[in-house]
Amino acid sequence: MELFKKTLNIIEPGDYEAKKAAMQRIDNLAKPIGSLGTLEDIAAKMAAITGKIYNKINKRNIIVMCADNGVVEEGVSACPKELTAILTQNLTKNFTGVTVLSEFTGTDITVVDIGVDAVINNPLVINKKIAMGTKNMVKEPAMSYKEAISAIEAGIEIVDDLCKKGYDIFGTGEMGIGNTTTSAAVLSAISGLSPDLTVGKGAGLTEEQYENKKRVVKRAIELHAPDSKDPIDVISKVGGFDIAGMCGCFLGAAKNKRPIVIDGLISSAAALCAVRLNEHVRDYIFPSHLSEEPGAVYMMKEIGVEPILNLHMRLGEGSGCPLAFQIIDSALYAMNKMPTFEEASINSDGFIDIRE
Repeated sequence: MELFKKTLNIIEPGDYEAKKAAMQRIDNLAKPIGSLGTLEDIAAKMAAITGKIYNKINKRNIIVMCADNGVVEEGVSACPKELTAILTQNLTKNFTGVTVLSEFTGTDITVVDIGVDAVINNPLVINKKIAMGTKNMVKEPAMSYKEAISAIEAGIEIVDDLCKKGYDIFGTGEMGIGNTTTSAAVLSAISGLSPDLTVGKGAGLTEEQYENKKRVVKRAIELHAPDSKDPIDVISKVGGFDIAGMCGCFLGAAKNKRPIVIDGLISSAAALCAVRLNEHVRDYIFPSHLSEEPGAVYMMKEIGVEPILNLHMRLGEGSGCPLAFQIIDSALYAMNKMPTFEEASINSDGFIDIRE
C-alpha cells in the first residue's frame, strides 16, 4: 500500500511549457501547419513527457502480464483455461504474435506471472504471482482489495526496475483466458455502460456463448455493485490480476516520466483505472490501435485519447505496441531532422534561397 500511495502522490502533469515550445518549432517546420497530423501531436506530447524538444527512443520494452480468471468457469471463453500457462511459456520462445513483432522492431519483452493458475518454472518469466488465478466473479469478488493493491504495486515495481535499466518507452500486454470478460466488466462498472455495448465475442464465441458472456458480466456487476469512483474496488470485484498489474505499469511509467503505450481492450481497461486513480497519467499514455472488440471505442472515449492506428486487430498480448513504437519513432525523427523554414532558407514565395 505504501508504494501505491507514494506513486500516486509523485505523479506530475506533463511539462506544458516544453510542449508549447515543441509545437512552436513544429509549426515552423518547412511544411504547411498541421500537415503531419497525428505525428505532430505525438512529438509534442513526447516533449511534455521528457521536458525536451528533441527526443529519441533507444530502448523499448513491452511488459506482458499473465494471469488466469476464475470466471472462465461460466463458459465465457472458447479456449480452455490451461492455454494461459502454455502461452505464457510460449512468450519466452518467440512463438507468439507480440514476440515476433517485437523482434522485428527491436523491442524487448518482459513476461510476468502475476496470477497464472499453474507453477511456471521458467527463468525468463518474472514471478510476481498474487494467487493461482482470480475467483469466479459471479460467485464472489475476483480478488480482495489488498490483492488488487499488491498486483498494482507489482506493476509499479516492474517499471521502476526497467527504468533503472535504461528503457525509454513501455508497452503493455497481457495473457489470460477470459480477460475480455473482465475488461468489459471493468468498463461497464466504471462508465455505467450496459454490457450489451461493452462485451464482445473475444476469441471466437458462438452467438449463444456471446449472449451468455453478456449475462455473466451483468450478473457480476449486479452482485457486487462495484464503486465506479474507486477503480481498486472495481478491479477487486470484477477485474483480473493482469489488469491490476498493467494499471501499476501505467502508474509507474507516469511516476518515472516515461511514455507508455496501450495495446487493446484489456490494457485499455488498465489504463482507464490508472487515469481514474490519477488524471495526470493520461499525459504519458499513447494508445496504439483501435481493437476490434466493441468496448474499445468506449474505452478510448472514457480515457480521453485517440488510437494511432486502426488495423482491425484483436490479438492482444501487446501486439499493437511494436507497431505504435515505429510510428512514435517516425514522429520524433521528423521533429529532429526536418528543418524550419528559416533553416531551409525558404522565402515567402515558397522557393529555396540557395544564395550564401
